[in-house]
Amino acid sequence: MEPELTNHPISGEPLPIATPAATMVIFRANPDGGAPLLLMVERVKAMAFAGGAAVFPGGKVDPADFDYAQMMGGPLPLDEAAARLAAIRETIEEAGLALGLSGVSDAANCIDARAALHDGESLQAVCNRFGWVPDFEQLVPWSRWRPPAHENASRVFDTRFYLVDAGDTMPLATVDQTENRMLFWATAGEVLEKADKGEVKIIFPTRRNLERLAMFGDFDAAAAHAAEHPVSTVLTFVDQRADGSWLCIPEGHGYPVLGEPLGVEIGRASCRERVSSPV
Repeated sequence: MEPELTNHPISGEPLPIATPAATMVIFRANPDGGAPLLLMVERVKAMAFAGGAAVFPGGKVDPADFDYAQMMGGPLPLDEAAARLAAIRETIEEAGLALGLSGVSDAANCIDARAALHDGESLQAVCNRFGWVPDFEQLVPWSRWRPPAHENASRVFDTRFYLVDAGDTMPLATVDQTENRMLFWATAGEVLEKADKGEVKIIFPTRRNLERLAMFGDFDAAAAHAAEHPVSTVLTFVDQRADGSWLCIPEGHGYPVLGEPLGVEIGRASCRERVSSPV
């Protein structure tokens, strides 16, 4: 279990209070062959956090998620179990997909479950109604990101990322039309290409994760890589260089690209710094 961070390990500055959050990176096999497809949702521009950006489905961990985790018990720390429940719940809410659960057999139940969650029911109540059971083993811990003290953000999240395999079928994902305006399936490389062309907006953590995900030809390879890099919190830092300020992440987390210049359009590969050692 990772110790609680109170100060940035590089700057030594106090870290801001962060809201726990979770996100799910959903894989499915590409019907055309090649790299797996990932589900992206594009947030409405009015959202306070990442408005207008393409992100992975997810959101904050609710008190009810902690309550459900407490009731379930088990070997996982409470905050870890609650985060996995939040990732499952948010994916139902935002994409209409019931993943990370056992006992899901009727697609119509997903529609009803989504409506119930939007009406304020807890994931626990929904699972009890449909006979679903959270299966934490389906969620592969991938990463954990938390903004440092120098970022003057209106909302600061401590976000856990999980990989999940939707298999060979074509999951019927539909946008919620509340927090998100559209969703799409694409390979990691395709999303990066769209961002470089200005067709979609992606934020720093999403870009770094897409670059890492683009290294793998299938879910199993990504999961194996995750197992080789136990999750520890990724904390960005600003590096002052001769050519200006760069936003960077440390080596050792499995990411092939470690930084990009602040305040510069980053569509060009030359504006990004690749790690010089194997990841």
